[in-house]
Amino acid sequence: MDVIVIGAGASGIIAALRLNKKANVTLLEKNDKCCKKILITGNGKCNYWNSNIDINKYNTDSKEKLAKILEKKDSTFDYLSNLGIYPTIKNGYYYPHSESSMSIKEIFTKALNKVNVVYNVEVLDIKKDNNKFRIITNEKEYVCDKLILAMGSKAAPKTGSDGRVYDVLQNLGLKIKPVLPALVGLKANESYLKDWNGLRVEAKLKLFINNELFKESSGELQLTDYGISGICTFNLSSIVASSLHAKKEVNIIIDFFEKDFYDFMENYKLDLTLEEALESIFHYKLMHIFFKLSKVNKNKKWKELTIKEKKNLASIINNFNLNIVETNGFERAQVCTGGLSLDEINPETMETSIRNLYVIGETLDVDGECGGFNLAFAFITGYIVGDIDA
Repeated sequence: MDVIVIGAGASGIIAALRLNKKANVTLLEKNDKCCKKILITGNGKCNYWNSNIDINKYNTDSKEKLAKILEKKDSTFDYLSNLGIYPTIKNGYYYPHSESSMSIKEIFTKALNKVNVVYNVEVLDIKKDNNKFRIITNEKEYVCDKLILAMGSKAAPKTGSDGRVYDVLQNLGLKIKPVLPALVGLKANESYLKDWNGLRVEAKLKLFINNELFKESSGELQLTDYGISGICTFNLSSIVASSLHAKKEVNIIIDFFEKDFYDFMENYKLDLTLEEALESIFHYKLMHIFFKLSKVNKNKKWKELTIKEKKNLASIINNFNLNIVETNGFERAQVCTGGLSLDEINPETMETSIRNLYVIGETLDVDGECGGFNLAFAFITGYIVGDIDA
């Protein structure tokens, strides 16, 4: 049985390693080496797993099928451990103990010595003829009985993910949901953005879609000259991208203070001007944006403000409204939302509705939050396809 796996990333490597024990496997990779995207994961530390691999950490078009896929998480983790990946765990985030993605790359590279890996192969098209798959590439044509696509998405194109796989799948008649950037910064068009550029603050975000609360996220917020970034922003970006694509109104309400600011100031009781009182609470750049937007005189004391002025300032600090107009593009996205619908997948084998064609990893319409969820999903799907008869 001839099996071809296309893509030497997280899912493709696991699939090739497991299937190589029972079939004639060829692994095709566009780059000149494997693991290119793994190397940049977790800022080079490779956050490859999470202690809370749960369906609620993912966005997908089929929660039922995703739940079935995630049933293999424990077996997958054991497999990774048996390859020699020993973790250090920080707040539920799993990293190799070396805290270097190069460690995982080296483990995979050495394991792949037993697999026929062909690098610098660019897939141009895929055809199915007489129960065989023909893979047309830049160098030659390959033929196989079973084909496994682990070709990534459109995110981080510098790693080789150009999205061509979606055209291939559509040409084969499979259903592709709109592919959009995810785990990415969000853009606004307010005039004050240049004033807060570069600041990092702890904040709580509330995502409103068409004026209805959809999701909340907390953590370090990065304020940028285009809008907002940081993990708490990234974890909302998949929903934002899909909503904007559907022409819906998207607003992020930012709470810059962990307490009710109005009540806090009523009890602060310091005989200071607003600027003096808030000097150690907010960065001066942010503080002056609050004053500007609320039209409150920074030289006044809290007790000198009218009730309307107090409520206005407090509302801006606890309920700062940011109208989101766009996400950053694929070149700055960690993953994508959208892709091959899980409706096309058998979650027990990862086989598509086309017999002997399997799709795994990021190409599928599944995207997770920050914290190792996406890499874990890739590993799990690669593990599942390794159980097929070959």
